[in-house]
Amino acid sequence: MIKKMTCIECPKGCTLSVDIENCKVAKVDGAKCPKGTAYAVSEAESPVRIFTATVMADGLNLKLVPVRTDKPIPKRDIFKAAEETGRMRIKAPLEAGDTIIENFLGLGVKLVATREATRLTGR
Repeated sequence: MIKKMTCIECPKGCTLSVDIENCKVAKVDGAKCPKGTAYAVSEAESPVRIFTATVMADGLNLKLVPVRTDKPIPKRDIFKAAEETGRMRIKAPLEAGDTIIENFLGLGVKLVATREATRLTGR
């Protein structure tokens, strides 16, 4: 099966033709640099993404705290990650970059805050 994709590893944006046989890449055409071939293999055989979301906050100046993983996670785990963050509540103040979960979903990645959240003060 031939799958077409556009490489996003550099500004060239090469159009790749990826020949996939038995769930493995057999051949990549159209890559103008080695990054394109590596991207095609990764994307076809085990795609990964940085996960971004918001988490509900209690008693903080933000109602929703933006978060992300510090490294990409397997694309197949994105919905599980969304379910997990949907159940979470943040109560402690955070700085941007603070780790919320050290080993998110057991994947060896951190879930980190991407914005400061402070305690609510009296009005």
